[in-house]
Amino acid sequence: MPTAEFDDVLAALDAGRRSRRTVMSTSADRAARQVREEVVEGRLRSGTRLPEERLAAAIGVSRNTLREALSQLVAERILVREPNRGVVVATPGPDDIRDLYAVRIVVEPGALEHGPGLTDARLAALRAAVDEGRAALANDDLDGVASANQHFHRAVVAVARSPRLDALMDLLLAEMRLVFHSMGDPGAFHTPYLEDNARICDLLEAGDRDAAARHLAGYLSRARDHLLGAASGRG
Repeated sequence: MPTAEFDDVLAALDAGRRSRRTVMSTSADRAARQVREEVVEGRLRSGTRLPEERLAAAIGVSRNTLREALSQLVAERILVREPNRGVVVATPGPDDIRDLYAVRIVVEPGALEHGPGLTDARLAALRAAVDEGRAALANDDLDGVASANQHFHRAVVAVARSPRLDALMDLLLAEMRLVFHSMGDPGAFHTPYLEDNARICDLLEAGDRDAAARHLAGYLSRARDHLLGAASGRG
Protein backbone atom coordinates (compact mmCIF):
# COMPACT_ATOMS: atom_id res chain seq x y z
CA MET A 1 0.00 0.00 0.00
CA PRO A 2 1.41 3.46 -0.90
CA THR A 3 2.40 5.60 2.09
CA ALA A 4 -0.25 8.22 1.27
CA GLU A 5 -3.01 5.60 1.38
CA PHE A 6 -1.82 4.28 4.74
CA ASP A 7 -1.71 7.85 6.02
CA ASP A 8 -5.37 8.15 5.00
CA VAL A 9 -6.19 5.01 7.03
CA LEU A 10 -4.43 6.45 10.08
CA ALA A 11 -6.25 9.76 9.64
CA ALA A 12 -9.62 7.97 9.50
CA LEU A 13 -8.83 5.95 12.63
CA ASP A 14 -7.68 9.08 14.45
CA ALA A 15 -10.84 10.96 13.44
CA GLY A 16 -12.95 8.09 14.76
CA ARG A 17 -11.09 8.16 18.06
CA ARG A 18 -11.59 11.92 18.39
CA SER A 19 -15.29 11.67 17.56
CA ARG A 20 -15.68 9.24 20.46
CA ARG A 21 -13.69 11.59 22.72
CA THR A 22 -11.54 8.62 23.70
CA VAL A 23 -7.89 9.22 24.46
CA MET A 24 -6.80 5.83 25.70
CA SER A 25 -8.49 2.47 25.91
CA THR A 26 -7.52 -0.87 27.35
CA SER A 27 -9.80 -2.69 24.92
CA ALA A 28 -7.78 -4.86 22.56
CA ASP A 29 -11.05 -6.17 21.13
CA ARG A 30 -12.08 -2.66 20.10
CA ALA A 31 -8.70 -2.00 18.51
CA ALA A 32 -8.84 -5.33 16.65
CA ARG A 33 -12.35 -4.56 15.44
CA GLN A 34 -11.27 -1.18 14.07
CA VAL A 35 -8.29 -2.60 12.19
CA ARG A 36 -10.43 -5.48 10.90
CA GLU A 37 -13.06 -3.07 9.60
CA GLU A 38 -10.39 -1.16 7.67
CA VAL A 39 -9.61 -4.46 5.93
CA VAL A 40 -13.30 -5.26 5.32
CA GLU A 41 -13.84 -1.86 3.70
CA GLY A 42 -10.78 -2.27 1.49
CA ARG A 43 -8.72 0.53 2.97
CA LEU A 44 -6.01 -1.77 4.36
CA ARG A 45 -4.68 -4.05 1.63
CA SER A 46 -2.58 -7.19 1.42
CA GLY A 47 1.07 -6.67 2.16
CA THR A 48 0.64 -3.39 4.08
CA ARG A 49 3.03 -3.16 7.03
CA LEU A 50 1.46 -1.91 10.25
CA PRO A 51 3.89 0.26 12.27
CA GLU A 52 2.88 -0.08 15.91
CA GLU A 53 3.58 3.41 17.21
CA ARG A 54 1.62 5.27 14.53
CA LEU A 55 -1.26 2.79 14.54
CA ALA A 56 -1.59 2.82 18.34
CA ALA A 57 -1.68 6.63 18.35
CA ALA A 58 -4.31 6.75 15.60
CA ILE A 59 -6.62 4.30 17.39
CA GLY A 60 -5.95 5.77 20.82
CA VAL A 61 -4.58 2.72 22.63
CA SER A 62 -1.30 1.82 24.29
CA ARG A 63 1.26 -0.14 22.30
CA ASN A 64 0.78 -3.12 24.61
CA THR A 65 -2.96 -3.07 23.91
CA LEU A 66 -2.30 -2.74 20.18
CA ARG A 67 0.07 -5.70 20.26
CA GLU A 68 -2.65 -7.78 21.89
CA ALA A 69 -5.08 -6.68 19.17
CA LEU A 70 -2.60 -7.47 16.40
CA SER A 71 -1.96 -10.92 17.89
CA GLN A 72 -5.71 -11.54 17.80
CA LEU A 73 -5.84 -10.56 14.12
CA VAL A 74 -2.85 -12.80 13.36
CA ALA A 75 -4.75 -15.69 14.95
CA GLU A 76 -7.70 -14.78 12.71
CA ARG A 77 -5.39 -14.98 9.64
CA ILE A 78 -6.10 -11.37 8.71
CA LEU A 79 -2.54 -10.34 9.59
CA VAL A 80 0.76 -12.23 9.51
CA ARG A 81 4.17 -11.70 11.11
CA GLU A 82 7.03 -11.54 8.62
CA PRO A 83 10.76 -11.62 9.40
CA ASN A 84 12.35 -8.16 9.25
CA ARG A 85 8.99 -6.52 8.46
CA GLY A 86 6.88 -7.07 11.54
CA VAL A 87 3.11 -7.37 11.23
CA VAL A 88 1.62 -7.06 7.74
CA VAL A 89 -1.80 -7.58 6.21
CA ALA A 90 -2.13 -11.17 4.97
CA THR A 91 -2.36 -12.41 1.37
CA PRO A 92 -4.72 -15.42 1.21
CA GLY A 93 -4.00 -18.34 -1.15
CA PRO A 94 -6.07 -21.03 -2.91
CA ASP A 95 -6.48 -23.16 0.23
CA ASP A 96 -7.84 -20.11 2.05
CA ILE A 97 -10.32 -19.50 -0.77
CA ARG A 98 -11.61 -23.08 -0.61
CA ASP A 99 -11.98 -22.93 3.16
CA LEU A 100 -13.68 -19.53 3.17
CA TYR A 101 -16.25 -20.62 0.62
CA ALA A 102 -16.83 -23.93 2.38
CA VAL A 103 -18.03 -21.89 5.35
CA ARG A 104 -19.93 -19.30 3.32
CA ILE A 105 -21.86 -21.89 1.29
CA VAL A 106 -23.14 -23.40 4.53
CA VAL A 107 -23.78 -20.22 6.53
CA GLU A 108 -25.22 -17.71 4.07
CA PRO A 109 -27.89 -19.81 2.29
CA GLY A 110 -28.83 -21.24 5.69
CA ALA A 111 -29.38 -17.74 7.06
CA LEU A 112 -31.65 -16.87 4.14
CA GLU A 113 -33.66 -20.07 4.34
CA HIS A 114 -34.00 -20.49 8.10
CA GLY A 115 -32.99 -17.23 9.81
CA PRO A 116 -35.68 -15.76 12.09
CA GLY A 117 -34.65 -12.18 11.35
CA LEU A 118 -36.11 -11.68 7.86
CA THR A 119 -38.01 -8.53 8.77
CA ASP A 120 -39.05 -5.65 6.55
CA ALA A 121 -36.09 -3.70 7.93
CA ARG A 122 -33.68 -6.51 7.00
CA LEU A 123 -35.14 -6.76 3.50
CA ALA A 124 -34.68 -3.00 3.19
CA ALA A 125 -31.03 -3.34 4.24
CA LEU A 126 -30.44 -5.99 1.58
CA ARG A 127 -32.12 -3.86 -1.08
CA ALA A 128 -30.13 -0.81 0.05
CA ALA A 129 -26.90 -2.74 -0.50
CA VAL A 130 -28.04 -3.64 -4.03
CA ASP A 131 -28.88 0.01 -4.74
CA GLU A 132 -25.52 1.06 -3.27
CA GLY A 133 -23.71 -1.29 -5.65
CA ARG A 134 -25.64 -0.10 -8.69
CA ALA A 135 -25.00 3.54 -7.80
CA ALA A 136 -21.27 2.86 -7.38
CA LEU A 137 -21.16 1.11 -10.76
CA ALA A 138 -22.95 4.04 -12.41
CA ASN A 139 -20.27 6.34 -10.98
CA ASP A 140 -17.49 4.00 -12.14
CA ASP A 141 -16.54 3.49 -8.48
CA LEU A 142 -15.38 -0.12 -8.56
CA ASP A 143 -14.09 -0.06 -4.99
CA GLY A 144 -17.58 1.10 -4.05
CA VAL A 145 -19.07 -1.86 -5.91
CA ALA A 146 -16.86 -4.19 -3.87
CA SER A 147 -17.83 -2.49 -0.60
CA ALA A 148 -21.53 -2.70 -1.43
CA ASN A 149 -21.16 -6.42 -2.02
CA GLN A 150 -19.56 -6.81 1.40
CA HIS A 151 -22.50 -4.91 2.93
CA PHE A 152 -24.97 -7.18 1.12
CA HIS A 153 -23.43 -10.37 2.47
CA ARG A 154 -23.16 -8.97 5.98
CA ALA A 155 -26.91 -8.21 5.77
CA VAL A 156 -27.56 -11.76 4.54
CA VAL A 157 -25.97 -13.28 7.64
CA ALA A 158 -27.75 -10.77 9.88
CA VAL A 159 -31.00 -12.52 8.88
CA ALA A 160 -29.89 -15.36 11.19
CA ARG A 161 -30.16 -12.94 14.12
CA SER A 162 -27.09 -14.52 15.72
CA PRO A 163 -24.34 -12.41 17.31
CA ARG A 164 -21.99 -15.39 16.94
CA LEU A 165 -22.60 -15.61 13.20
CA ASP A 166 -22.33 -11.83 12.85
CA ALA A 167 -18.90 -12.02 14.50
CA LEU A 168 -17.89 -14.92 12.27
CA MET A 169 -18.99 -12.99 9.19
CA ASP A 170 -16.82 -10.04 10.19
CA LEU A 171 -13.81 -12.37 10.10
CA LEU A 172 -14.86 -13.94 6.80
CA LEU A 173 -15.47 -10.58 5.14
CA ALA A 174 -12.04 -9.31 6.17
CA GLU A 175 -10.35 -12.35 4.65
CA MET A 176 -12.60 -12.17 1.59
CA ARG A 177 -11.63 -8.56 0.93
CA LEU A 178 -8.00 -9.65 0.88
CA VAL A 179 -8.88 -12.44 -1.55
CA PHE A 180 -10.62 -9.94 -3.81
CA HIS A 181 -7.57 -7.66 -3.78
CA SER A 182 -5.61 -10.54 -5.28
CA MET A 183 -7.88 -10.37 -8.34
CA GLY A 184 -6.23 -7.08 -9.28
CA ASP A 185 -9.58 -5.39 -9.97
CA PRO A 186 -11.99 -6.43 -7.23
CA GLY A 187 -14.74 -4.10 -8.41
CA ALA A 188 -14.75 -5.68 -11.85
CA PHE A 189 -14.95 -9.10 -10.20
CA HIS A 190 -18.01 -8.05 -8.19
CA THR A 191 -19.87 -6.31 -11.00
CA PRO A 192 -21.35 -9.46 -12.64
CA TYR A 193 -22.75 -10.51 -9.27
CA LEU A 194 -24.68 -7.28 -8.71
CA GLU A 195 -27.71 -8.65 -10.49
CA ASP A 196 -27.42 -11.92 -8.55
CA ASN A 197 -27.80 -9.84 -5.38
CA ALA A 198 -30.82 -8.11 -6.91
CA ARG A 199 -32.35 -11.46 -7.86
CA ILE A 200 -31.96 -12.72 -4.30
CA CYS A 201 -33.75 -9.62 -3.05
CA ASP A 202 -36.55 -10.16 -5.58
CA LEU A 203 -37.05 -13.74 -4.40
CA LEU A 204 -37.04 -12.79 -0.73
CA GLU A 205 -39.50 -9.97 -1.31
CA ALA A 206 -41.75 -12.47 -3.12
CA GLY A 207 -41.58 -14.74 -0.08
CA ASP A 208 -39.57 -17.51 -1.75
CA ARG A 209 -36.80 -18.04 0.78
CA ASP A 210 -35.93 -21.51 -0.52
CA ALA A 211 -35.29 -20.24 -4.05
CA ALA A 212 -33.27 -17.29 -2.71
CA ALA A 213 -31.09 -19.68 -0.70
CA ARG A 214 -30.54 -21.95 -3.73
CA HIS A 215 -29.65 -18.98 -5.92
CA LEU A 216 -27.14 -17.74 -3.36
CA ALA A 217 -25.54 -21.19 -2.98
CA GLY A 218 -25.06 -21.45 -6.74
CA TYR A 219 -23.70 -17.94 -6.99
CA LEU A 220 -21.19 -18.53 -4.18
CA SER A 221 -20.01 -21.71 -5.91
CA ARG A 222 -19.46 -19.78 -9.14
CA ALA A 223 -17.58 -17.04 -7.30
CA ARG A 224 -15.34 -19.62 -5.60
CA ASP A 225 -14.49 -21.25 -8.92
CA HIS A 226 -13.87 -17.84 -10.49
CA LEU A 227 -11.42 -16.91 -7.74
CA LEU A 228 -9.66 -20.29 -7.80
CA GLY A 229 -9.29 -20.04 -11.57
CA ALA A 230 -7.71 -16.62 -11.23
CA ALA A 231 -5.40 -17.88 -8.47
CA SER A 232 -4.36 -20.82 -10.67
CA GLY A 233 -3.63 -18.46 -13.54
CA ARG A 234 -1.36 -16.37 -11.36
CA GLY A 235 0.49 -19.51 -10.27
